[in-house]
Amino acid sequence: MSGLEIERKFLVRNSDYKRQAYSSSRIQQGYICSGHGRTVRVRIRDDRGYLTIKGPSDKEGVVRYEFEKEITLDEARELMKLCEPGRIDKTRYLVKSGNHTFEVDEFYDENDGLVVAEVELQAADEPYEKPDFIGEEVTGDHRYSNAHLSKHPFTTWS
Repeated sequence: MSGLEIERKFLVRNSDYKRQAYSSSRIQQGYICSGHGRTVRVRIRDDRGYLTIKGPSDKEGVVRYEFEKEITLDEARELMKLCEPGRIDKTRYLVKSGNHTFEVDEFYDENDGLVVAEVELQAADEPYEKPDFIGEEVTGDHRYSNAHLSKHPFTTWS
């Protein structure tokens, strides 16, 4: 699948998402390369592998090009060996809110304590219903990108 990714990102203020979630999965990911807003990511989500290429975001940090292809689990494990230092380990919870699904990521290891939620949209100005656990919007704040967190973990922020 490829095309434009349009999403907004938020901090999460409480754990209500856990009881509201209809699904969850464990995700481990690394970056073969990342820089200048572009990334090549390898992800293992439960027992499936993915290779994703993302382009730079627009000025607001809402829209960017994304290409994603499912690969075999063995391919993903081998590609993980090529990744830059720093990995992301998280559980993703899916929470329905109105006509949208919020993806809530609870991070572990060096990013322990960080929980963010994203909602994918069809248009940058598309309205959506925020669940009660949604806090401050951090769309466009590069510190909360997974690529940045892999190099500058949340637990090292002052």
